[in-house]
Amino acid sequence: MTLDPSVYSDLVLALLPEIVLTGWALVLLLFVAWRHKTPRDLRVAGWLTLAGLASTAVAVWWLWWNHTQIEGLATMVAADDFRWVADWIFLASAALTVLISFFYLERERLLAPEYFVLLLFATLGAMVMAAGADLMVVFLGLELMSVAVYVLAGLDRRRARSAEAALKYFLLGAFASGFLLYGIALVYGATATTNLALIGAQVSIGGTSPMLLIGLALLIVGFGFKVAAVPFHMWAPDVYDGAPTPVTAFMATAVKAAAFAALFRLLITGFGSVAAWHDILWWLAVVTMIGGNLFALGQRSLKRMLAYSSVAHAGYLLVAVTAGGTDGSSAFLVYAIAYTMMSLGAFAVLAAKGRAGESDVLIDDLAGLASKRPWLAFAMAVCMLSLLGFPGTAGFIGKWYILIAAANAGQNVLAAILVLTSVVSAGYYLPVIMAMYMKPEPIEAAHVDVVLDRWARGAVTAVVIGLLLFGVWPNRLFDLARTAGASIQPTTTTTTAVPPTSSH
Repeated sequence: MTLDPSVYSDLVLALLPEIVLTGWALVLLLFVAWRHKTPRDLRVAGWLTLAGLASTAVAVWWLWWNHTQIEGLATMVAADDFRWVADWIFLASAALTVLISFFYLERERLLAPEYFVLLLFATLGAMVMAAGADLMVVFLGLELMSVAVYVLAGLDRRRARSAEAALKYFLLGAFASGFLLYGIALVYGATATTNLALIGAQVSIGGTSPMLLIGLALLIVGFGFKVAAVPFHMWAPDVYDGAPTPVTAFMATAVKAAAFAALFRLLITGFGSVAAWHDILWWLAVVTMIGGNLFALGQRSLKRMLAYSSVAHAGYLLVAVTAGGTDGSSAFLVYAIAYTMMSLGAFAVLAAKGRAGESDVLIDDLAGLASKRPWLAFAMAVCMLSLLGFPGTAGFIGKWYILIAAANAGQNVLAAILVLTSVVSAGYYLPVIMAMYMKPEPIEAAHVDVVLDRWARGAVTAVVIGLLLFGVWPNRLFDLARTAGASIQPTTTTTTAVPPTSSH
């Protein structure tokens, strides 16, 4: 199905998932204004959120199934498989976050149904970012997502740590937005347009200018803050540590994936012929992988360890961005799907163990968990092994695909650093498993209150099954990612890299 963005009905179809989710967000906003006092109101708001996410996923599926694309130049929004797969990642992350939030919010007495409204608006912003074919649309989606997450980070108003997290995220997020706006202004000054395809055409024909390169550098700095790449990661550990744990899980998955999806489209469509950004991102990936893993090694708090771990995984995703081409974008999608599952699963188990934000849960506090809660210990072990990149898990498949993309792009040194830093990460992932299975409980009743409700258990079960299933049978995932990765490439670009073969 080919859409003409100059025709109103076609433009509505191109924006159908965003329109559906916006409608549900407004309905939920009305409900929350009416009913917002009891745990039952909170539950109903959560189920309305899941209904909105499910119906939006159906709209995305319908557009994907009909091979929807934009006729001619994508003026403001793109319609391609890359956008649809990225949307599914955001919607799945939000849905899993809702499922692990029900029991958590009631246990922590955070009876604030507006939590789900903010979650919907943050997801909507992420979808707008992935769809943006114009710098202004990308910026609008980024701000919509960021403002909602600023509030979510400070949702627990009784805890000073949560308020501190929201304030730090707001201040540094505004700082990053300033870099992005200055970058957009300079790019517009150099090219007289904010449309990514027109920028790409002008750059390929007329070459680069100092103003354009400075604007591109500022854009990369802005996105570096958003994805928590070293040295722009300073906010991430404190914000992840202070925010409610389900919010941290959403930030580490959907928010990070949205920033990377927008960065991919920006660099490939608008600056594909500029070689300078490959060198910049090469060094950014190196220092992020090394720094994130070394910082995580010194953490004893489980939540802060996962926070620094997310910085290291941003470095792995930057390797995929640096590789570029169809392989790079496909590897990003595969790893983003795997990372979403394993990170959400780990934070869900952490939420079951901790109280009052889980900031005080140490790795040693999981000692003996396998003897009292074998299913939770198994789920956490699978997530840790997948984060490590252990064979048989989706995390291994994702890293393997990134390595292939880097090798095919001639980035052998970058691939070697990825392997070495992944080995280093065993120093903080394996102690979690050792504590659960090889150490006795500190006291008899240490894990008596470590429980998940049935919806959170269902979410964790789905995550574990997905991690193991994609770890041994990734062919369908590869096919989907390759098709989506190829759809974002300029039509004049040819790819010489050979992706992994798959059989049906």
